[in-house]
Amino acid sequence: MKVSASIKNSFGKNEISVATNSDIKTLTIAPKESGYGSSVNGAELLLLSLATCYCNDIYREATKRGIQVDEVTVDCSSEFGAEGETGKNFYYKPLIKADATPEQIEELIKFTDGIAEIHKTIRMGLEIYLQK
Repeated sequence: MKVSASIKNSFGKNEISVATNSDIKTLTIAPKESGYGSSVNGAELLLLSLATCYCNDIYREATKRGIQVDEVTVDCSSEFGAEGETGKNFYYKPLIKADATPEQIEELIKFTDGIAEIHKTIRMGLEIYLQK
């Protein structure tokens, strides 16, 4: 599976797309008030990526267990310092409403924490290469 994302920005305009294999989707993110760049920053999108991955995986893993999930809320937070500094203190808190016992929901939460792909990727570290 190949996953990609692209942004083309000019004054007052963002063209954003994401794709998994050939399934391309466009996203709408307003430009900054100055007209250049995005009004949503990369740290916010990183946290949204964590929340989205975990949310989707909860539904997937619940289905495998025959659990009907009615609602998933995932709140993510972190801290970023000065420009160029890495983030720290990454936390997320899921809230699951489902037709399952509290013990089943807790097991689902813990299991999904261990297999969520974006979480695992970040926890294991990754290399990012600049292409020319």
